[in-house]
Amino acid sequence: MVDTIVHPSVALPSFDIATAEQVDLIHDMSMRILEEAGIAFYDDESVAILREHGVAVDGDSIARFDRELVATYVGMAPSSFEHTARNPERSVTVGGDHMVFAPVAGPPFVSDLEGGRRSATYDDLVNFIKITMSTPYLHNQGTEIVVPNDIPFHERGLDIVYAHIKYGDKPMMGHYPIGLTAHDSVEMAKIVFGPDVVASKHVLLAVINISSPRRLDDRMLGTLKTYATNNQALVMTPFILAGAMGPAALLGTVAQANAEALAAVAFAQMVNPGTPCIYGPFLAVVDLQSGAPVFGAAESLLAQTLCSQLSARYELPFRAAGGYSSSKVPDMQAGYEAVMSMLPSLLNRPHFVLHAAGWLEAGLTTSYEKFMLDIELCGVMHRLVRGVSWDDDEWAMESILEEVPPGGHHLGTTHTLGRFRDAFHRAELFDYDSYEQWSAAGSLDSAQRAAAKWRQVVDAYEQPRLDDAVDAELLDYMARRRRQIDPAEFQ
Repeated sequence: MVDTIVHPSVALPSFDIATAEQVDLIHDMSMRILEEAGIAFYDDESVAILREHGVAVDGDSIARFDRELVATYVGMAPSSFEHTARNPERSVTVGGDHMVFAPVAGPPFVSDLEGGRRSATYDDLVNFIKITMSTPYLHNQGTEIVVPNDIPFHERGLDIVYAHIKYGDKPMMGHYPIGLTAHDSVEMAKIVFGPDVVASKHVLLAVINISSPRRLDDRMLGTLKTYATNNQALVMTPFILAGAMGPAALLGTVAQANAEALAAVAFAQMVNPGTPCIYGPFLAVVDLQSGAPVFGAAESLLAQTLCSQLSARYELPFRAAGGYSSSKVPDMQAGYEAVMSMLPSLLNRPHFVLHAAGWLEAGLTTSYEKFMLDIELCGVMHRLVRGVSWDDDEWAMESILEEVPPGGHHLGTTHTLGRFRDAFHRAELFDYDSYEQWSAAGSLDSAQRAAAKWRQVVDAYEQPRLDDAVDAELLDYMARRRRQIDPAEFQ
């Protein structure tokens, strides 16, 4: 892997399955949900903001949004924005023809071939940040690539943000489970970037998980308000397992997800007009015979495609599925489900792909080996979305017309020799050798090759520079906050 960042410009057309009229029909059904059923906002300050901006609130929490009001406020969100990195050369555009990949977020467990499945630690988090820094195919460092369970739960946010600042310089997400940790993320970002930069640029990005069906709790609203007030970006993510948090029907699930996402986007604009919002429902289905979530299901991929068309209708950046899998090990099921989740995502021209590497066991585990193999998959996907080049050199007419006779070959032509290193994408961890060559090299499967590779990458990692004074100020802030934070605030 090389360390040159690749931020692909997507040349493929969008794969659409609904007509404009059908997209409008989903929109209308979503508006009925917002107008007739409403969305619960379980936070007094948020309810006051809604009322101030003309939203009717029943009782203490049920907000009913008028469709014209929704259109007005959703229209305030930008269609694209720059996510600013500590290293300006690594900043990326979210929106337009660009695509950003970020690693898995949130698993409490980690696994590798040598140690098996275990509780994740801070050292694991640092390792995954180092691996993320090593590849051009992940453009965002993410957040909790694993949960560092060896740190007290009320202090983890500080250490997670510090690890991302200390060991990486790509765009990062911060930490955002509740408003308190979101506040610490913003304050630490101000130390690194300066208050003026944080006020004018977007250096953090938080996922707002809407508790489907139709519910925003005080924790997510606290994060939403903190990030929006400070001009930081948000991913609005209804989390729906169809058949459980949504109906056992594709169109109803999409309409509900759309209503929930739009309510969150509109509210963010009420807090701070112009807040960048990525439209990003997380949609999967439930195996109704067992109750287990299913990843890579055809229905969830169709639902995602409809959501991508809705996102385009509202001119919002779109977040799509990463390499999801229910498998417990990096086996054929893990690879199949990852491809079945990610390939349709890319055909929808997403702008942000979270969980692009490492996801295992329905999101409970980050696997070192799958992380490395998913990076290879991301590389293939990068090549796919660039589409076909129409440069003159792509025709190779001199070779066809002048050098290669009937029955000959192109292996030694001037054209081939000039392009043999980079004509076709090559996945380093995939085996293309003969059986005899593979056997002589140790008969290693892909997971075994990945196990050796991740350790090499961690050993070869070079830490980006962090100013000593900034580092000292961060550590001082963290020490002060450790003394101030009350663990009861996380209950």
